[in-house]
Amino acid sequence: MSLGHEKLDVYRLAIEYVAWVFSYAETLNGSHRHVRDQWLRASQSIPLNIAEGNGKTTDADRRKFFEIARGSALECAAIQDVLVVGKALDPSQSREKKNEIERIVAMLTRLGKRGYVVKEDSPEYGIDPDYDTDSDWEDIV
Repeated sequence: MSLGHEKLDVYRLAIEYVAWVFSYAETLNGSHRHVRDQWLRASQSIPLNIAEGNGKTTDADRRKFFEIARGSALECAAIQDVLVVGKALDPSQSREKKNEIERIVAMLTRLGKRGYVVKEDSPEYGIDPDYDTDSDWEDIV
């Protein structure tokens, strides 16, 4: 069984990025500790907001969380710039990871558009999600 957000390529890419950030962050210390902490928070925010947004039932709520995830991805790109300037991250490695961020941002931009939804398949539960279970006759009688 997998949850709706686990089916999204963007979620899997975001998890891979977080794994890299966790690994790389272990090498940062001293004057880079504040940016390291911010980077860890921002990177984690990407998949967490993707999952939460995908679980929302209205387009507006879903868009809000995908936009937050997108903003966190852009923040990670800026943090990488700060680390490059601070000589804590190699420019070529930053460029490689920014290419991944660009893909994540593009996917989140598309997900944030009106009407997009990924959800669990209903046959697993044996119900039709469009079936109206309440009786409209109560309002008539």
